[in-house]
Amino acid sequence: MRASAPKRKIFYDAVDLLTNDLPETKTQFDINMLDIDEIQPFDNHPFRLYEGERLEDMVKSIKMYGILTPVIVRKLGEHNYEMLSGHNRQNAARLAGIHEIPAIVKGNISDSDAYVYVIETNLMQRSFSDLLPSEKAAVLSEKYGKVCDQGRRNDILKELELLESGQSTSGQIGQKLQGRDALAKEYGLSSRVVARYLRINELIPPLKNLLDSDVISQAVAVELSYLPPNIQAWIFDASETLGFRINTNSAETFRRSAEVLTEQRIFEIGKDLADPQRHQPIYKSVKLPSNIYQKYFSGQKKDTVVEVIENALKAYFDK
Repeated sequence: MRASAPKRKIFYDAVDLLTNDLPETKTQFDINMLDIDEIQPFDNHPFRLYEGERLEDMVKSIKMYGILTPVIVRKLGEHNYEMLSGHNRQNAARLAGIHEIPAIVKGNISDSDAYVYVIETNLMQRSFSDLLPSEKAAVLSEKYGKVCDQGRRNDILKELELLESGQSTSGQIGQKLQGRDALAKEYGLSSRVVARYLRINELIPPLKNLLDSDVISQAVAVELSYLPPNIQAWIFDASETLGFRINTNSAETFRRSAEVLTEQRIFEIGKDLADPQRHQPIYKSVKLPSNIYQKYFSGQKKDTVVEVIENALKAYFDK
């Protein structure tokens, strides 16, 4: 069945769908059954797809019950749509062997409004604290930048609330955002942490992946975020080709030299970083009381502990 097929009405509540209990007070949305291959991912989608057990559970559920919750897409052309909300459902449906999925089709929607749908629907599904660093950066950046005017943003939020539960809570999530302090208060963060995430959002996707995988630290990510995208790409390519780890010192070096950095120069610096016979650190054993270690470094990798201590000592002696 194509988008031109007869539309049906749906109330976005899985319990309602199963029981046919459809209160007249709930808002209705037109649903189309779309070919799963006609829907492309959102450009530079900032959220990771489910993997492992979470994905397997979703596939099993879809095989048993189908897709109860429609995805949200925007129309790009004839039989051509872009996913706004439902990337995981689409992926799981493919694995389940399903070829058509229910969709709410949005027409004449701007890029900025589309991004609001992408961000807000993901926040409705997952807690902010459960997001990866790059995902938190995308959320905070979208809210800080106010990619659309506040009135339009509230309209979108109200619609998404109705889609989520049929109940209005616009007073909670449609509140006006004013700068880093407001964001910090809303998410229980410090203004400095918010500022750091806003910088992280300027990273190119491959470097965001390194951050999410704990290959580079947030301190490194912030340093690299000040570099133009082409230089970030050269640094990433050099680290992958030569096999060196980007640490705080090398990131600071790259940032200080940004105006004269070339791809060749980055590879030359990278060769020094990758050569195990050069610049070998001399380790001295220092014992930390267990309570201090648990307070500051519990669960951290050795390289991260060394990096934090180095930065703390540098800040201390710089004073």
